Amino acid sequence: MRRPVLTLILLASLTFLVGLGRQAITDADEAFYAEAAREMVASGDWLTPHFNYERRWEKPVLYYWLTSAAFLITGPSEASSRLGSALSGIALTLLTYFIALRGRANERGAWLAAAIVASCFGYFAEARMALPDLPLACFITLTIWAALRAAESDAMQWWIVTGLAAGFGFLTKGPVAIVLPAIVVVPIWWYERRRITIRFSGVAAAVVVAAVVGLPWYIAMWRVHGIEYLRVFFLENNVQRFATEEYNGARPLWFYVPIVLGGLLPWTAYVIVFTAGHGTRSQDDALAAPSTDWQFVVWLLMPLLFYTASIGKQPRYILPILPPLAILLAHGITRCISRRDRAASRSLAIATWTTIGIFVAAAALLARAQALFINTYATLTWVSIAGLVIAALVLAAIAIRGSWSKLPIALACASAIFLLAVQFGALAGRRPDAVEQMAALVRSNRQGNERVAEYRVFVRNLVFYLGFKQQELFDLAQAQAFLQSSDRVLLVASRQDVAALQQSSATPLRVLGEVRYANTANLRLRDVLAPDPEKNVETVSLVTNR
Repeated sequence: MRRPVLTLILLASLTFLVGLGRQAITDADEAFYAEAAREMVASGDWLTPHFNYERRWEKPVLYYWLTSAAFLITGPSEASSRLGSALSGIALTLLTYFIALRGRANERGAWLAAAIVASCFGYFAEARMALPDLPLACFITLTIWAALRAAESDAMQWWIVTGLAAGFGFLTKGPVAIVLPAIVVVPIWWYERRRITIRFSGVAAAVVVAAVVGLPWYIAMWRVHGIEYLRVFFLENNVQRFATEEYNGARPLWFYVPIVLGGLLPWTAYVIVFTAGHGTRSQDDALAAPSTDWQFVVWLLMPLLFYTASIGKQPRYILPILPPLAILLAHGITRCISRRDRAASRSLAIATWTTIGIFVAAAALLARAQALFINTYATLTWVSIAGLVIAALVLAAIAIRGSWSKLPIALACASAIFLLAVQFGALAGRRPDAVEQMAALVRSNRQGNERVAEYRVFVRNLVFYLGFKQQELFDLAQAQAFLQSSDRVLLVASRQDVAALQQSSATPLRVLGEVRYANTANLRLRDVLAPDPEKNVETVSLVTNR
């Protein structure tokens, strides 16, 4: 195996796999997939996904299957529930490397593009969550690349790969796995129509393979559950999600701009500098942009425009644009390094010193907000801060000396340190987590088969640690009605909500136990800049009506 591939596997394993199971299942969407996979193994029903012991038709089955298979080997755990996402991140890293090489980048540029994918915050965050979005991005990327290779080479094996990737993508999240590759590939095919030949036999082979892989599960679901399943999945969870405010409110046209910039951290400054045109213009034709750069621009823009036009915008949707963006960014950086002129050095210096500022700011924020990180070890937080400072000093030494040839490897290593500092310095560490502590409280205080409900805390993730059905309450009236039951019931709610319920309840509520809970997913920059443990760290109570 070639050294660049080995180093990329090592880098991606470091950012995507280390500490994969250290953080509890706390994200509400992540809980859907982890718990549904656990119930799939427990019930033996590998056709119909269930969450909280009720049918879940919102998403296709492939990620559930992958996670359930991991559970069969290792047992239900946080790490095994996220393994499919983490491995998809590694696969995307290697895909980006080979795509960049095929796009006429030199080996250094291809390695840098893949390293950006392996060490950007967007992929890092998604790889550590039990969600199908990163596997979907992997299948979409492979579909686009294979389709372009198939048209160029007219080789049947590439058409088959196209069909396989599209079929698995369709089985991961539905029609979007077909739509996104189509809106990228078709314009490129049309523009290149004089140079390439699209044979009907090749396209037909891809369609047949995609259908054989992607359709049988949908057909089985239709036969078992009828036309209602097809209506719920394709109409409600695809068309309505895209075109209406059914699932979230309308967001502005520029919604994805900060999402993309934040997802590329800590590489963001280089994107801004090269997008502005600094240092990307060359008088040397030998160093001009590779002839395939325009294809990567199309690959980047079409999905971005597609999702910008939608009503139901979500940050995770644009994950497929990061590989072409990383390739274009790597081209810009390596061209500047190769030019060795004053303009290129100035551009690299601006971007690098800005990045150094990002590292220093991250270290300062970790130090300032320590009081909010109640699930981490203070020692790990300070080690993370030290790592960020050392990385900043290394980058500063390169910028001062102008040793730009060392920048790619230094940036990749510094970015890995940045991501792991966020993970272990702020997000993960102490176990059991608050949700696990609450699950233990529920189990120790439950007498028989009393109903258990949660109200506005531990949304959808408590059931993974309880292992039995719970009820989710959405407003104060529902919570009041639940507590007025003639039977003994248990309710999980914040201390403030318990106080409000106590005021309106004719029956005194009895507090059985409490845990402290810091929901880091809800932290905003203002919370980190002005940390207030009284505001950002909740006390969650377990109460009963008897």
